[in-house]
Amino acid sequence: MPIDLYAEDIIMYYEHPHNKGAMKDASVSMHNENALCGDSITMRLKIKNRIVEDVKFEGDGCAISVASASMLTDFVKGKSLDEIERMNVKSVFKIIGFDPGPARLKCATLSLRTLKEAAFAYQHKAVDAETQTL
Repeated sequence: MPIDLYAEDIIMYYEHPHNKGAMKDASVSMHNENALCGDSITMRLKIKNRIVEDVKFEGDGCAISVASASMLTDFVKGKSLDEIERMNVKSVFKIIGFDPGPARLKCATLSLRTLKEAAFAYQHKAVDAETQTL
């Protein structure tokens, strides 16, 4: 698919993000920031029987950061905590549809890092080394 179509998706998800907003009855909440560009995100998950029933995010950032969070939150609804733990950078590329390159990698993966850290926190587990590098 041409990069222009990916750009259109990014703009659409940035301007009309899915799952953006507050969640009062979250099972776990996690906040992270991208010090390189100022992106900021808080993820809240409602978990039942180790399955993500609902997920919301709040925060500000560039188009890639917000669009990635929107697409990722759509993707993880109904997924198990184990499935989330196994996600990696390639998972993000598949979800957003392209490799944003090294300059925008942290923008694209901020939401995954935050989501995975929330899953680990919910289970009272240490964050794995791969997640720490996102």
